[in-house]
Amino acid sequence: MTQQDTVTGSSGTVDQPSPMCTDAVWRLPVTVCRITQFLSERTADALLERAIASTGDTLKPSLIRDRELVPDIRRSRSRQDFPVPELMAAIDEVLEPIEHTLGVSCRNTEPDYSLNAHNDGDFYRAHQDTAARFAPRRLLTFVYYLHRTPRPFDGGELRVFDAALPLHTETTGRWEERTWRDWPPEHNSIVFFRPTAWHEVRPVSCPTKHHADSRFAINGWLCSRDPAHREDTGL
Repeated sequence: MTQQDTVTGSSGTVDQPSPMCTDAVWRLPVTVCRITQFLSERTADALLERAIASTGDTLKPSLIRDRELVPDIRRSRSRQDFPVPELMAAIDEVLEPIEHTLGVSCRNTEPDYSLNAHNDGDFYRAHQDTAARFAPRRLLTFVYYLHRTPRPFDGGELRVFDAALPLHTETTGRWEERTWRDWPPEHNSIVFFRPTAWHEVRPVSCPTKHHADSRFAINGWLCSRDPAHREDTGL
């Protein structure tokens, strides 16, 4: 061992330096629950037709934090009043194993969701569903996909980033160094994950630019009940 390979402590003993790099980053895959062919074919097709029928004034430019229009971060169109009781009923049927897998309890929750349409050039940059206004209530994120077949667009994958944690508190992992997994927006499939996960919608290429050829999705959350609602219901 050479002089450069050793470190002498205050006691006079010679300590071998740690072989671990001080910039080491611990990457933790984020758990995503994905179910294909989630609804019956007839139900899924009916939902798709209702989504396609949402045009004109019913679809508005999508906002971030439900109040800011920032086209450099999010570009798509959304509709808040798009009831999907058949989808909510199906989610209730699978909620127990989803809760167990993701380590979250969704008892006494209420859904909050919207219809979203991505067409040519649309996207949503990397973000979490935990803005200060919503973080205390959102417990579970879900995204249900609808589109014509064969798929009339390319892209639009849900990219979920692995957690990247520094092994040394004096260092921080850089965003561009993170790893990820892409989940395809397959018709009649649904994904569930924790709202704390960093995720994005990859850019969509839709050559026809027709509304009916969009990437449709029901994006939503299961939320703890608003305190005002608790007073009314006794929960």
